[in-house]
Amino acid sequence: MIVTKKTLPRRTVLRGIGTSVALPLLDAMVPAMTALAATAATPVRRLGYIYVPMGSDVKRWTPPRQDSLAELSPILRPIEPHKDHVTVLTNMELRNAYPGTHATSNSAYLSCAKAKLTESTDYYLGTTVDQIAAREIGQDTPIPSLELGMDMLDVVGQCDDGFACVYQNNLSWSSPTTPLPYEAHPRNVFNRLFGEGTPEQRARALRKKASMLDRLRGDIARLRRELGTGDLMKVEQYLDSVREVERRIQIAEAGIEDAPQPDIERPAGVPAKYADHVRLMFDLQVLAMQADLTRIITFQLAREGSTRSYPEVGVTEPHHPLTHHGNNPEMVAKVAKINEYHVSLFAYLLGRLKSTQDGDGSLLDHCMYLYGSGMGDPNKHDHVNLPIMVAGGGAGRLKGGRHIRYERGTPLANLHLTLLEKVGVRMDSFADSHGKVEELLSI
Repeated sequence: MIVTKKTLPRRTVLRGIGTSVALPLLDAMVPAMTALAATAATPVRRLGYIYVPMGSDVKRWTPPRQDSLAELSPILRPIEPHKDHVTVLTNMELRNAYPGTHATSNSAYLSCAKAKLTESTDYYLGTTVDQIAAREIGQDTPIPSLELGMDMLDVVGQCDDGFACVYQNNLSWSSPTTPLPYEAHPRNVFNRLFGEGTPEQRARALRKKASMLDRLRGDIARLRRELGTGDLMKVEQYLDSVREVERRIQIAEAGIEDAPQPDIERPAGVPAKYADHVRLMFDLQVLAMQADLTRIITFQLAREGSTRSYPEVGVTEPHHPLTHHGNNPEMVAKVAKINEYHVSLFAYLLGRLKSTQDGDGSLLDHCMYLYGSGMGDPNKHDHVNLPIMVAGGGAGRLKGGRHIRYERGTPLANLHLTLLEKVGVRMDSFADSHGKVEELLSI
């Protein structure tokens, strides 16, 4: 690490054997009396996309008030502490997701494109909106985009009504023929963010059971001597967060030895509890944004057609069969419980973003996350009235606390086009868009 005149480059990193750690934005990275002094007041723009499968119980999702979130619906109750940063949009649709399958619900969410019906490798979709953003604002970061998920499945071939599994397995496509696989293993994500050198070198370092930060002691000590009190506090809090994430990964890895039987869907090192796994993946996203390692993130919270059960909220039946409820009140109520549980996990992310300082605000102030599903009513497998909300301040470009309700279906592509504009990516159209969400533009 080189420090010149007590001004650090924005890309300053701490380096050790097989390890590198980027730093968050510090005052020492903003030279006084220069144009760069406005950096803290003009933060970078970030976009995140979260996918939840199999729609929602629309009645328990939709906010009761027409224009505000003063009163929340049962499913959205967990976002109460953060609702001033949230906008819910009702009656958005995905016309190109029909004929109404799990595969097309997933594939159309970020592409708004029609998937080619095929069970083979001649699949064809469209470039997803996250990758369009990555080409514009992701090239200034070490990782242009980060693709994450929760289900570790190597399923190939035909998954749903003649559609190849690739449509169901991948949210992000860098071209109509190039899906981008997600990573669900926290250790692999951690290594991608902070590892350095060949996989063999990183593996040798990890086998020593030494903390990554322990291998950076010399660089950390030099950095501490150069920083003021405020910056030193920021760095200490950031490094504490890195160490805590690493500690949780190591606990998960150590726990594998005591597991009574292997879990074929969960490699060694993944927390046994779903919520612990999700929170760890969210914490990794916060670290990635805090250090400006990436500005574009996609995260599949669960896979379409998932048979995961949620006994922690009293739902022992698998998710997918419950969604074919035939309007059975008891089954619908259990689907709503799952929906609310997923929202509560998203609320955890919002809390972490809100508590993480970034320039003159928080990460929540300076990012935008789209949360939703490509399916509306799972019992019908339709793609109208999707459960959609946008969270974050968009670096001053997004106002929350609102419920925008359309009288009839508005293409989800309109929202994608609008969020692109919010981060400085201007396009005349995207997929089947016919305009932008003017209510989000007029602030």
